[in-house]
Amino acid sequence: IEPALAAGATHLLLDNMPPEILRGAVALVDGRVPTEASGGVSLDTIRAIAESGVTYVSVGRLTQSAPAADIGLDFATL
Repeated sequence: IEPALAAGATHLLLDNMPPEILRGAVALVDGRVPTEASGGVSLDTIRAIAESGVTYVSVGRLTQSAPAADIGLDFATL
């Protein structure tokens, strides 16, 4: 975290960290930049992740688990 902040990071993505590790990471950031938790977010984990103090929570399952739509476009010569 410190190297990223020293390099000028304006936001930090905290990926695939359990809530107890997220809490520690958020404490290290100490409000200097916004933080985003990603990975492992589900209905079972969202409360603990949100309570870790991160600024944002992103949920990839919204798109990764969505059923695919088979959409086609056919062209015909006139």
